[in-house]
Amino acid sequence: MMEDTRQQFEHAIAMCRELFVKKLHDYGAAWRILRPVSVTDQLFIKAKRIRSIETKGVAYVDEGIKGEFIAIVNYGIIGLIQLELGCADRADLTDDEATALYDKYANISLELMLAKNHDYDEAWRNMRVSSYTDLILMKIYRTKQIESLDGQTLVSEGVNANYMDMINYAVFGLIKIEFEGRE
Repeated sequence: MMEDTRQQFEHAIAMCRELFVKKLHDYGAAWRILRPVSVTDQLFIKAKRIRSIETKGVAYVDEGIKGEFIAIVNYGIIGLIQLELGCADRADLTDDEATALYDKYANISLELMLAKNHDYDEAWRNMRVSSYTDLILMKIYRTKQIESLDGQTLVSEGVNANYMDMINYAVFGLIKIEFEGRE
């Protein structure tokens, strides 16, 4: 099953990467101006929309939960890039540079997921997609608290660890939607 998980994760990340690359073509790396707190707020908007759709059972805008999970993965990776590079006053990365950084953080997230998946013995497979949404929202609130403390925590992991967890929960949601037809 672990090999299936790796392949399914890679498939989900490939979907996210494809959209990221297309948006890079259309907009460049305009997201480079975002401060990490703004990235966190973008993640919040996407997760709240998923929860709203899950709760109400209907979406008025013709973009479903799958697209929002993809956005969470992509904004999570953007957040990790911004933490590494800091925000910029303009789009200062080429498409190739941005894509290389995307791949770097997608691979780091994959390795984290594989390590945790080993320890937790694929527990995520028995969870509901709505639980991933709740966990992502919890991670966002934790991230906002860490940001308000200027990163000065006593025992908690940093913003980057929370971004990676959000990425991984969103990928789990995509796997459930893509391979199990659940939303």
